[in-house]
Parts: sequence; structure tokens; C-alpha cells
Amino acid sequence: MASITHHRDKKTGAIYVYSVESYWDKEKKAPRNRQTYLGRLDPETGEVIPSKKKGKVAERAAAAPGVTVSSRVAGPSLLLDVLTRSCGIGKLLKKCFPADHELILSLVHYIVHRGGALSGAEPWSAACLHPFGDVIASQRVSELLRRLSADERERFLSLWLEHVQEDDWLCYDITSVSSYSRHNEYTHFGYNRDGESLEQVNLAMLFGQNSGLPAHYRRLPGNISDVSTLRTTVKSLDFLGAGTLHLVLDRGFYSVANLDALFSRRHKFTIAVPAGRKWVEEILDKHCDSIASPANYLVTAGDEALYVTTEFHRWGKNNHRSWLHVFYNAERAAGAFDRFTRELIGYRDELLSGNPVEDHEEFYQRYLVVRETPKRGLRVDFNEDEIQRRRKKYSGFLCILSNKVKTAEEALDIYRNKDVVENCFDDLKNHLDMKRLRVHTAPAMDGRLFLQFLALVYVSMIRAATRPDEKLRHLTVREVMEEMETLVRIKYSKRYGEVLTETTPIQRRIMDVFGIELPA
Repeated sequence: MASITHHRDKKTGAIYVYSVESYWDKEKKAPRNRQTYLGRLDPETGEVIPSKKKGKVAERAAAAPGVTVSSRVAGPSLLLDVLTRSCGIGKLLKKCFPADHELILSLVHYIVHRGGALSGAEPWSAACLHPFGDVIASQRVSELLRRLSADERERFLSLWLEHVQEDDWLCYDITSVSSYSRHNEYTHFGYNRDGESLEQVNLAMLFGQNSGLPAHYRRLPGNISDVSTLRTTVKSLDFLGAGTLHLVLDRGFYSVANLDALFSRRHKFTIAVPAGRKWVEEILDKHCDSIASPANYLVTAGDEALYVTTEFHRWGKNNHRSWLHVFYNAERAAGAFDRFTRELIGYRDELLSGNPVEDHEEFYQRYLVVRETPKRGLRVDFNEDEIQRRRKKYSGFLCILSNKVKTAEEALDIYRNKDVVENCFDDLKNHLDMKRLRVHTAPAMDGRLFLQFLALVYVSMIRAATRPDEKLRHLTVREVMEEMETLVRIKYSKRYGEVLTETTPIQRRIMDVFGIELPA
């Protein structure tokens, strides 16, 4: 793709604008630049005053004998190229995949622009501008998916995590992706979040809370429980040398073993803790009568009234420092108990299905009554007395444990801002068409998941850029790309160069928001 450069005349002060196109000089075996004069920069408006030559390109080309014309959709590529440069992902891909980075970027362009099966990349690549430049045949795509090695992918993910992480909080969550394949070593039947009776893989992901960008992902077997995925992911990140992580976790990832692992590896975390744990209830018992004091009153940014208190807590045998932040909302007490009821039903179903989870053992013993007889087999009932005691005393409480955040208000803000995870998973499955995987072999699946992760980075950047803009915030990412489709590059043969079609008002708005500069 051509870029724009400015040259100032030292004598007159006039600024001249050129289009710069890079190419490879085969004879000298070195990169070279070809500059085309576009016009002069208006010092008052900042607009380019086209040269007479450029303004008459179409007329002269039409009048010249033997001149051919070709056109390709340019708008989506112009937008995505800007994002590639701004986030640094292009340089990292070139470093980790020197022979394939342009092809990878082109397939990512296709996924963000059109989506769907990768077989559609062939006609798309013939009609649109993209980094690879040439038509992408289906065979080339299949070969690439098999060629993307685990070492190359892990190297990129390690560098990308380091690039995104810095001091950002990383939100961790897991989702399931269904697959039509029944001969894939990674797919298994498990808890399917989309309610589909298909084998699946689980996808554990980290998201930067402040940047809003996907930071890392890990493919896991489809039958692994959520709570046990955290230790596996943290071990792999430690192996990659990720350094100290700042994790934000939902209550579904709470277990003594998980927190012990995070403490031992010196990672920082903020996690919602189930109120049904005995040590938590002991702390709640201390504050039940006094928490609804005016001294503990807090009104959140969303105008929600809460009563809060914080207790310093020593965790485990090694007495690790942590803070338990307790929040009480009387209006939410009924909803809290409904959530607890759904959790209990899930625990009961785990036992009835013969798939107990070790980290749920305390809940089994306190809230369920398990009987097994020769005639009726396994029977699981609810411990109604214990459940009602919990309902009367502990409903309406939210407990957040952190080994970094010392104030309740900050802990609540950090925890609630983890909705970036839900937004990204929604984009992954809906905008990026990842509800079901259509690839069948394990290597191809890994390659496809890697491309989807990269595409999710771009979708997240587009959302972050359009959300603050009044005119663009209501457009979906796909609609933004569709608006840019009518911006077309028209190229003339011989020495007549190329021009872009006129831009629409909405395109000019998009280009302004994303900082896209066009040749005049």
C-alpha cells in the first residue's frame, strides 16, 4: 500500500504532498521507493490542492489507446492497515512469521471484513486490496493453517501479552466453541454454553481491562471444568515468562487450590468469592449487624446504594496478605438467592451425572444430602435447613478478595469493569462467526483459532474507536466495514497511475476517527 509524505520547500515554505510506494529492486536486491506528486498542501485548510496532472488522470487515460482499467475495494484495507500500524501487531507477526505474516494479515482482514468460512477468502482476495496482494486460493489457506506451528504461535502470544499487559488488569474467562468434527483429539462433550449437543473445545482468554484488547488465549479440552482451567493457564503463562499478572476473576474460578497457586507464583488478583464458604461466613457473621451503618454507606457511579466494609485477611498456611471487601445490597438479596439456587442445581447435576468437581466438595457436604441404595441407586436431595439458614443470613452480600486492592470502592470498580470479557466473547461468536468450528484436524483447528484471536484484536480496536463517537457508536463493526466498501481504488495501466473514488460523508467521518489519510 502507498503511504503519504510531505516535502517543504525551504525557500518558499510551500508544502508538497507525495504518494510513496515501496517496491523491491530485483537488480540491486534492495528496497526502493517510488514517489508520485499529488499536489500542494493548503496552509489554511490542511487539504491537498490536487495537481492538474492528477485531476486529469481519468480523462487522459480514457483518451489514450490501449489503456486498461482495474478496480479493487480499498476502504476496509485502508482502515485495517491503520490499526495494524497503531497497535504494533504487524511488526510482531513479521518477527514471528517472517514468511507468512502478509498472508496471515490478509486472512485476518477477510475475517473482520466478511467473516464466514475461510474458503470465501479466494473471491474476496480477488476483489479487495489486502497485505498479501495476490489471490488467496483455498489450498494456500489449508497449507497455512497446518504450517502455523505451536512454537511460532506461542512466541507471538508471549510477545503480544508483554505488549498489551504493562500495568493493565487482565480479565480471565472461558467460553466453549462447538465443532462438527468427531475425530479431533481436542473436542469433547462438556458443558456447552450455547446449549448445543455438539463436541466442543474450551477457549480460555485474557483481556486487558484498560486497553480493551484480547491479550492471550489458550485452547483447552472441551470436557475440562472452568475452575480447573485457571491453574493450567497460569502454568503455561509462567512457562512463557509472562511476569507478574494482575487478574480479575469471576466467582466460578474460586478455589483454594487456584488462590494458593496465584499466591505461590506472586500473581495479583481480584476475585469474587462465593459467600457459601465457611471462612467467608465467619467474617460475614462479624459484620451482619453493623454493616448497614451510615458510616459504611457508598453510592456507586451507577447511582447504586451499597453498604461496604473491608477486612484484612491472612490467607492459607503461609499467611499471605489479602483484603476481603464485603458489599451489602438489600434490594438484590432475592436475586442473590436465585443465583445461589441455580448454583446448587448445578452442583446436584454434577453428582447425578457422575462428574463431581473436587473444588465443589464443601458445597456438596453442606447443601446436598447424598444417598445410594441398591434399588434406587444414587439419590441427591437438598439440605433445606442449611439452605434456608443461608438464605436468611447471607443473601444480598457480594464478597471480593484481592491481594492488591485495599479499598472496597476500587475493588468493585475493577471487578465490574470485567464486562470487556462478555463483549469480546459476543464479538467472537457473533461478529466473527465462531459459534461452530468447521475445520476437522487438530493442527487446522489451532491455526483457525489463532486467526480468530488476531481478528478479535482488530474488532476490539474498532469498537474502542467508534464507541465515543456520536455518529459511529450505533454502527456494528461489520457495518463500519460495509460503509468503507464503496471506497474503491481505480488503477490505470501504463503510466497513468491510480485514483480513489469520491468519499461519502460517513466514510470521511470514519477516516477522521481512525486517522486515515488518503492521497488526493
